[in-house]
Amino acid sequence: MKVFQRVIDEGGFAAAARALDMSPAGVTRMVAALEDHLGVRLLQRTTRKLSLTDAGEAYLMRVRTILYEVEDAESAATAHTRELQGTLHVLATPVLASYFLSPRIATWHARHPKVLLDLAIDPFPQPRIEEFDVTFLVVDEGFDADIVARPLATTDWIVCASPGYLKRAGTPATPQALREHTYLKFQWPQNSGHYGRQARLHPLAGGDAVDVDVKPALQTTSFDVLLRAALDGAGITFLSRMLVAPHLARGTLVQVLPEWIFGRFTIYAALPTRKFMPARTRAFLDFLAEFAPQAPPVR
Repeated sequence: MKVFQRVIDEGGFAAAARALDMSPAGVTRMVAALEDHLGVRLLQRTTRKLSLTDAGEAYLMRVRTILYEVEDAESAATAHTRELQGTLHVLATPVLASYFLSPRIATWHARHPKVLLDLAIDPFPQPRIEEFDVTFLVVDEGFDADIVARPLATTDWIVCASPGYLKRAGTPATPQALREHTYLKFQWPQNSGHYGRQARLHPLAGGDAVDVDVKPALQTTSFDVLLRAALDGAGITFLSRMLVAPHLARGTLVQVLPEWIFGRFTIYAALPTRKFMPARTRAFLDFLAEFAPQAPPVR
């Protein structure tokens, strides 16, 4: 079961063999033996593609739950006699991995040195929640999905630019003034509420949002690119306060229009729909909650 699950998660027999420190032939034999035991084909194999059969999809769903609960039972049985250990499978977006998780890994490892943190990166992680112990999502206030999720931190998306750019182009005093500035845009997915040319700003003091028709000079799906371009004086952008906080403190970025925000977003830790949560997963979530920044209330 473990080998079969790893073949799917790794996308092939050779990759699974490397992850399990086995030979590809050994992995192939074990999956074939599993199919013989069940009397059903679980995988469709071609020279270019590996895919699940309908029976394989149904079997994998049950296998994940079974293996998870076996591992949890072992952890519960030994919890009083040994440290937390095992592998914690985590999925996050690139920006969360770099700016929310990475700065805390050293402290986490010092507390739980026997837990292997297996961190996978995916810009759009939500469809893969069932494959991981914890999946980190960043969603806006309208988020409503049929998943088990724990909120960890809340952050505002603020307007910011470098001092050099503002000295050269001037500092906008109103949201409408952004039309006259060089705009660095994050390319949101079409199904998000932020897709299109208009940028919607919300007043912190309460009241109606304002839509501004902005014309970007740069658009990208990388927050790292936006941050680097803003630091280099390329224009004005909207970025998470959590991401830019060190640069605001050093003065390499300046918050523009401080009474307005582009949006408020929450970091959620999404969990597979399972009855039990391993002790290491619970400890990891509690650990991250210690460092979670919270946005000020909207008046």
